[in-house]
Amino acid sequence: APSPMGRLQPFEAQGRSAAGARTFNGVNILGVIPGTRRGDRYIVVTAHYDHLGTHEGQISNGADDNASGVATMLEIAARLKREAPEHSVIFVAFDGEERGLLGAKHFVEAPPVPLESIAMNLNFDMTARAETDGKLWVTGTYQHQNFRPILEGIPANGAVSLAFGKDTPQDTGADNWVEASDQGAFFRAGVPFLYLGVNYHPDYHRPSDDFTHITPSVFISATELSWASFRALDRALDR
Repeated sequence: APSPMGRLQPFEAQGRSAAGARTFNGVNILGVIPGTRRGDRYIVVTAHYDHLGTHEGQISNGADDNASGVATMLEIAARLKREAPEHSVIFVAFDGEERGLLGAKHFVEAPPVPLESIAMNLNFDMTARAETDGKLWVTGTYQHQNFRPILEGIPANGAVSLAFGKDTPQDTGADNWVEASDQGAFFRAGVPFLYLGVNYHPDYHRPSDDFTHITPSVFISATELSWASFRALDRALDR
């Protein structure tokens, strides 16, 4: 298992760039909090920390995509330091997501624990701007139908509620999110997953994806729903 103090997982992989495929060097950042009930089973909580960099002289800061997901993950970690989880939890800040899920693919190819000991991956990508439709979307319950009853009783928080979808055969192209973020690597490896994120907005993958466009109360509500989702899953799985 990873050191309780955390560790770095460097990797080299072929990925996408504006100029075509090239080799990227990346680093995943890992930490772990031991579980009290099922310490031998892991929930892997993830969020990518890379973004698009610069394009034509403009910096893409990636406030929603995905500083928000990293902040959500860190808030869950902070709370679990005060109130220990039932499962052991591996937190991973993935690199290289925007280049083709590179960090996530490396993690499942060189996992710090056996894949069969991972109860699920809970991935956060774009969790701040739920004002687009008032929803924090949960993707993956079509593939893992046992997860939905665990979550569908969670009430709305402020102006934000959980919604389920973006994961059926009828959801095509950009409306199918099963492999749209790092959970796709876990899906391909046969590891159960859920992805929590908001819908597209006009600042998606633009330099205007800045913190000034985030409404704090909406982000807080989505974060509380993310926390409630984690807690419900942690308590319900592996009974």
